[in-house]
Amino acid sequence: MTDFTSTAAVATERPGRYAKQLASHFGRKIATGWDEETGEGFLEFPAGRATLAAGDGVLLLAVVAADAEARDRLEGVVGRHLVRFGSKDELVCAWTRTDGTAGSEHRNDDADSASPSQAQEG
Repeated sequence: MTDFTSTAAVATERPGRYAKQLASHFGRKIATGWDEETGEGFLEFPAGRATLAAGDGVLLLAVVAADAEARDRLEGVVGRHLVRFGSKDELVCAWTRTDGTAGSEHRNDDADSASPSQAQEG
């Protein structure tokens, strides 16, 4: 089985805060986890998994899904929520796919717009 993966490195002075907020928000609907000590967490969607890692001035994100359509949806769901939470910091979440091609990009000015396939969470 081939996994479809995308990664994003989001520049922010508060990576742990945003990762914790993502895990908390999605934790109402899916399994999530956030470890303050390690600065790592996960979001377990029905369509795949997202991992979160807080670095020095950067939030590292990765999504893994069984097919390209699910990967694309996860990029949208995670990216849109992150930039909405970080609207004051004007976060930009630009995904890069495993094959090196550009994935979706999310920023404050388009945080509320989504294609129909992205509107479904995971």
